[in-house]
Parts: sequence; C-alpha cells; structure tokens
Amino acid sequence: MPDRPEIVCICGSSRFVDEMRAANRDLTLAGVIVVARGEANEVMTEAQKAALGALHLRKIELADRVLVVNPGGYVGESTSREIAHAHATGKRVSFTDPV
Repeated sequence: MPDRPEIVCICGSSRFVDEMRAANRDLTLAGVIVVARGEANEVMTEAQKAALGALHLRKIELADRVLVVNPGGYVGESTSREIAHAHATGKRVSFTDPV
C-alpha cells in the first residue's frame, strides 16, 4: 500500500476545459491528488502565457504520471511539448482517447 495517493498532472488543449474539469473531478473522487493547468478568465499577455507554460512543466515534474485529455485523439503543439517533457523526466503518460 502506497504511503500517499498517486499524483496525476492533467494536460490537454484549453479547448477541452470541460473534459479536463471532468477528469479532475473523477480522479479526485477516486482518491488521486490532481495537479491541473491554471485557468484565467481574462485575456493573458504573452509573458503570462509563457510563465504559466513553464509552471505547468514544473507541475509535470511533481506528478507520478500525466493524463492527457485528448478527445478525438487531438494533441496540440503545447500539449505535445508537455508530453515530451513528461517522457524526458521519466513520467508515465496516459491518454483519455488513445491514438
């Protein structure tokens, strides 16, 4: 029995915000610690976007594994970068819609 719950970082396109929220809810109810992308309701500057992107890579490093929310198999440029970072840091990667 593990000494702490699994930590999962959710990644995916911002177009799938509802699906990512559902995955967060489902994982949390299953007893998983969820680390998710930050959300902002206002328009962000390029500097803010870059800072949040770098922060998300650090979140991946904290996780035991990464869950990519990819309805229809869609994986965009930033999510591809996050997947590459997860692999480079030895994290397991799973997909909601395996390709």
